[in-house]
Parts: sequence; C-alpha cells; structure tokens
Amino acid sequence: MTTMTGPTTAERTTQASTGTRRGARGVRVRPQYLAVPLLLVVLWELAVVTGVIDSRSVPAPHTVAATWWTWATGGAEGTTDPYSGTWLSAVFASTQRVFFGFLISAVAGTAIGLLIGWSQWVRVLLQPVIDILRPIPTTAWVPFAVVFFGIQPTASIFLIAMGCFPPIVLNATAGALGTPKVLVSAARMLGTNPRMTLWRVGLPSALPSIVTGLRVGLALAWVLVIVSEMVAVKSGLGFSLWDAYYFGRMDVIVVAMFTVGLLGYLSDKILGLAARPVLKWSPNVR
Repeated sequence: MTTMTGPTTAERTTQASTGTRRGARGVRVRPQYLAVPLLLVVLWELAVVTGVIDSRSVPAPHTVAATWWTWATGGAEGTTDPYSGTWLSAVFASTQRVFFGFLISAVAGTAIGLLIGWSQWVRVLLQPVIDILRPIPTTAWVPFAVVFFGIQPTASIFLIAMGCFPPIVLNATAGALGTPKVLVSAARMLGTNPRMTLWRVGLPSALPSIVTGLRVGLALAWVLVIVSEMVAVKSGLGFSLWDAYYFGRMDVIVVAMFTVGLLGYLSDKILGLAARPVLKWSPNVR
C-alpha cells in the first residue's frame, strides 16, 4: 500500500516563494522600471541647466512641471497664462475622440477581419478593397473629413477610425486564417454549423491576434487624434499643441507630448487588463 505524504519543508518553502513572486507579479509593482526614465530626466535637467541645450528650444523638466501644474490646476491666483486651467478639458476632448474612433474601427475591423479570414467569398470581395485602402495615409482623408463633417469633433473621430481600421482588420484576418484545421474539422464532426463554428472555434483561436491588432490600433489612435486636432478640430491636446507652436510655447508642447504618451500607456494597460480574462489559456499572456 502506498503511503501518501505531504510536501516537504523545502517544497513548502519553494511554493511559498513562488506564490510571493506571483503575487508581486500580479500587483505589477516594479520600481526598477523607473530607473532609466528618471535617469533621462536628470540628464535632461543637467543639459539645460548647464547650457548644453538651449532652454528656449527645449525647456528644463522643472519648467515643464510648473507649466503642467498651471495648465492643469490654473496655477496661482491672477495668472495671465492663456492655457491656465484648460488641461482637463483638452484631455477629455481628446480621450473622447480616441474612444469613439477606436471603438468604431475595433468593431468594424474585427468583424470584417474575421469574415475575410473565415470565408473565401468574403475574402474575394473585400480583400482587394482593404489592400487598396491600406497604403493611403490618414492625412489624405483630411479634406474629405472637413468637407463632409466640417471643423467638428466628428471629423477627428472619422480620421481616427480610418487610421485604426487597417491594423485591426489585418490582425483579425491573420488570426482567423491561423485557426487550426483540426479544431474546425472536430467541430463540424460534432454537428456544429458553420456560423457557430466561427463563434465557438474561429473567434477564440483568433483572439490573441485580435488583441494585438487592437493594441496597435489604440496606440495609433493617440497619434491620429493629435494629427486630426491640428487640422480638423479647434479643441483638444492636438489643437493646444499646434496653438502653442505658433506662440513659441515649447513648454506647453512638451507637456502635451508627455500627456499623450501617458494616456496612451494607461489605455494600453487598461486594454491588456480587459483582455486578460478571455486569454487565460494563451501562453503569451502575462
């Protein structure tokens, strides 16, 4: 008769340490990731203070921080800065446009990409259209956006949706095409109709590629919102950046750039967290 024994002390210690590392990994508290950014900020400050870089061209970090504070909070009472207290409204306007533009391209691109990768007939009909539209730069659509929508937020949303669509649809197509044939055959043998096979087999198999396309599209959306707000809208971070350029406010330009980078980083993390529950089975999810 085999005697069942529990884990040894060493095994329990190993399990405990592993659990601790997993817990720490789940919290994602990694201060070491800030080492290089902080070093770059210090070098930047020293370069400006010592005169290696002209402060009129590239403001020092402490100047940027002061401008950010004034732009966000309004600064001291009686300040005459025209950007004072307008940061939140600019962030809200740009975020709203990114959200709606990205949402439109995410829904349309994912659905069309799955259909192209799953159906030969849809591929024949739509793939040439996608291949023709894909090389056209988003800025080429600016005249049409202005003509059809005017100098309105809708024009920016249209440009964001047009720019985010190609990477999303291409990744969704690649994911659908990469569905293992053995899984499709097994589903068909069990009596699953083609529509349900796409839903139960094709979509789960394509999810890693779809999420990759969504992350690429979301990052591109933050690029496009700046471009679109420079030419087609009179509000938002892009408009503030372009307006600051005319008045030589390099500090405001740097703050706008850092704001877009921070918002893009946060939105990517939120998208990753949202996708994690449905991608637990994927070995690439961490």
